[in-house]
Amino acid sequence: MEEKLRKIFASSLDIRINDVHDDLKYATIVQWDSIAHMALVAAIEEEFDIMMDAEDVIDMNSFSKAKEIIKKYL
Repeated sequence: MEEKLRKIFASSLDIRINDVHDDLKYATIVQWDSIAHMALVAAIEEEFDIMMDAEDVIDMNSFSKAKEIIKKYL
């Protein structure tokens, strides 16, 4: 699950996979803005066949938090 999520982050944010780590946080890189966040959420939902609730979408502010949130749905 973590590697799949890492690939989604790299692809959605157009960054190198090596740049996706637990310390990666929303708005700490130029690529992760509000528009990219929604694209990232859509890609995650499609890849994992889940539908995150609004609270989780808002709370997903780091790669580490994303892993935690995805685990709830699997």
